Amino acid sequence: MDQEDRIALFLDYENLALGAREHLGGMAFDLRPIADALAERGRVVVRRAYADWSYFDEDRRMLTRSHVELIEMPQRMGASRKNAADIKMAVDAVELAFERAYVSTFVICTGDSDFTPLVHKLRELNKRVIGVGVEKSTSALLPPACDEFLYYDRLEGVDAPPTRGRRGRPARLPHAEAPPVEQERERAPEREPEPEPQPTAEESARDADTLAVLVAQTVAGLQGSSGGEVTASTLKRTLLRKDPTFSESDYGFRTFGELLRHLAAQRVVELAEGPAKGDPEVSLPEHGDQEVAFALVRSVVQDLAGADGAVALSGLKNQLRRVRPDFSEKKLGYRGFLQFCKAAATSGAVRLEWSADADDYLLTTPTT
Repeated sequence: MDQEDRIALFLDYENLALGAREHLGGMAFDLRPIADALAERGRVVVRRAYADWSYFDEDRRMLTRSHVELIEMPQRMGASRKNAADIKMAVDAVELAFERAYVSTFVICTGDSDFTPLVHKLRELNKRVIGVGVEKSTSALLPPACDEFLYYDRLEGVDAPPTRGRRGRPARLPHAEAPPVEQERERAPEREPEPEPQPTAEESARDADTLAVLVAQTVAGLQGSSGGEVTASTLKRTLLRKDPTFSESDYGFRTFGELLRHLAAQRVVELAEGPAKGDPEVSLPEHGDQEVAFALVRSVVQDLAGADGAVALSGLKNQLRRVRPDFSEKKLGYRGFLQFCKAAATSGAVRLEWSADADDYLLTTPTT
């Protein structure tokens, strides 16, 4: 238990509840999917939700059953009520960070960018911060500030109906009187939600390529910076630092290990036994596809070589793709085509030299 993360959960309840109603087809917010996701990450020792509970009377029982402390923020005047709730939540979170040193992770459930300074401050205090918000009501500024960000509508157990864009009518607070314009909109017949378009085969392939490039580049970067072994857990943490919204489930995989095994079958990475059970070592293939790619560039340079036996770097990548349409240096862990060609030159497949006359790198095949 001593190695478990201690988690403090803070909910900007109005933001979450109204975000779910407005953007998830009017569905009621349920805490259970968030609680289940956090149970996989550690032990939740603090649960607090902030709202004017007279507007969420029906939700109180659900939250109380989940042992959430309800912090009352009585409604006053418009934005002042919202600001009071935000400030109270931020003050309580920072106070807890100082008073409870054993709390290692703070979960801030909101989509409001006003909480971004709070996230920065908690990370300054060496706390891990996980954000949770409804995707379409979450500010673009908030997820990158967090160590990890979970979209509520993507969590296991949230069966959101398919929606498109922000065409749904804005949600109202319960028992609140709607303005005349909104009352007129309510009298208008509601349109049936249009089915969400399914991804095409081309889009699926593009997603797979994007995933392969992301993982290969990350493994290459970790190998270059640390010089040691890269474990699956280290790789997952680094991917989350690059993109806090990253989730293997978005690509159709149940676990990160399943994703890695798929990429290993595609020769994007290699897996070996790691220092701990269930945490394999991940590396880039030293041979195989890389040697094939080096042989490809050598062959193309030989075919395109002019009278001087040289081929300019500019345009060479397009020539490689004419021969092998699926060629991508990024899948091999290289950040750019020049870096790949330098590696090919180091291996002896080609020679690479800068030409001031051509104002470009020139590639030639070594003479034997």
